[in-house]
Amino acid sequence: MARRRKCYSGIGGQAVTEGVMIRNHENYAVAIRKPDGEIEVEPENYQGILHGSKIKKLPFIRGIFKFLDSMILGTRCLSFSNTFYEEELDETKFDRLTNKVMRGRGEAVMTALVTLFSLVLAVGIFIVLPNYIASLFDGFIRNHSLMAIFEGALRILILIFYIWGISLIKDIRRLFGYHGAEHKCINCIEMGRPLTVRNVMRSSRIHKRCSTSFIFFVLFISIILFMFINLENPLYRAGIRILLMPVVAGISYEVLRLAGKSDNILLIILSLPGMVIQRMTTREPDREMIDVAIEAVEAVFDWKQYLKTTFGYEVDASWMDDEVKEEED
Repeated sequence: MARRRKCYSGIGGQAVTEGVMIRNHENYAVAIRKPDGEIEVEPENYQGILHGSKIKKLPFIRGIFKFLDSMILGTRCLSFSNTFYEEELDETKFDRLTNKVMRGRGEAVMTALVTLFSLVLAVGIFIVLPNYIASLFDGFIRNHSLMAIFEGALRILILIFYIWGISLIKDIRRLFGYHGAEHKCINCIEMGRPLTVRNVMRSSRIHKRCSTSFIFFVLFISIILFMFINLENPLYRAGIRILLMPVVAGISYEVLRLAGKSDNILLIILSLPGMVIQRMTTREPDREMIDVAIEAVEAVFDWKQYLKTTFGYEVDASWMDDEVKEEED
């Protein structure tokens, strides 16, 4: 088979507790390694906010909805995966209470509340806190542009220390392993390789369309945008930064989208810092993690048809059987 460059597949995903979620447009599947060792696969459909609305397709606007949809779906999938590792009695009591209070809509309400809390927490840590720290240096840094760069550098440092801090937690390290398995599966397919454990293992755990890269683009683009906004009052300055975050997210999504599909040297350079940070948010997965990720992919994505359509070859069934036998040995 001739060597070909990487091709966009359109699928994405995220790691969850002892599992992986893979999304293919409106369809997604969550594969979980249960405590008994079996793999549970749950295929579902998520149409997102304002489904069918033309506004969701507008450049620079669609990124805002993509971000919100990702947060909502991500919270839902994490909640689902956590149910396999919670004590059944406690879970049942909680479910009964929330469903009684919310009239059967307990799960939806809790997902919305957790998503809102996550947004508020992110704004507090990455917008308000750096702005406050930077305001303490107003008397030393008189140049507005330098202050914007300093504040942006603080955001990036806080992000790096935050990731480093949570990576010390054992469960988070396993989550990062599943994150690596998700990336490896997508890279394997997009490089035109059959989705086998051997091929996934030798694929990269770094992917240009990762949400980690999106976060870095948000932080980087915010530096440039905030350089043009000069407000002396720290409260007003923090407020305008919060209000402009949807604009920053919209621009960042378009840059990430282009970077994921293009080999342009400028976009590659812009992607490098985010891909370096990905080395902190991903870990090399073990065989069991890869098995889970493969099942999630196969539940929503016909990778054999993708290889045939995109790379022009069919995966021979007997060859696949030989590959599986060698992997098991």
